[in-house]
Amino acid sequence: MTTRAERNKTNPDLGVLAGRLLFAVQSELFTALAAKGFDDLHPRHGAVMAYMDPDGVRATELSRLSGQHKQVIGTLIDELERMGYVVRRPDPADRRAKLVCPTDRGLDQMRTADRIMTGIQDRHARRLGREAFAQFKATFMDVTEHQRKSTATRARD
Repeated sequence: MTTRAERNKTNPDLGVLAGRLLFAVQSELFTALAAKGFDDLHPRHGAVMAYMDPDGVRATELSRLSGQHKQVIGTLIDELERMGYVVRRPDPADRRAKLVCPTDRGLDQMRTADRIMTGIQDRHARRLGREAFAQFKATFMDVTEHQRKSTATRARD
């Protein structure tokens, strides 16, 4: 009988593979960000910063996009606001709602993270071939979205 450890080494399931990719990318990204002066950020902050828009975004939308609970997103926004990466502003479309907007430091971090992620993706695209990498990303996105929809449907039932 194959042990879980052996199976994860030779034929890991989707969760193990996704986790390995996430942790490896986060490690490289946040190490590079720290070297560029953003050493106060941690992978948990990615649930907000990865989905920020220069014009701002509502916390409920950050929650939906990241798949994190609203309370978790609220806590992260509080932290990032104290750290100087974001501010809350009234939403011009609905004054009762708030937009989470990046500060100048937040915009600088977003541009820096985009450059780092572009470098990571380019490295893999060169290694696999651009067409194969584009197909991998398209397939990975499809599987991810299908899983998210399936999970959301099960949660409602």
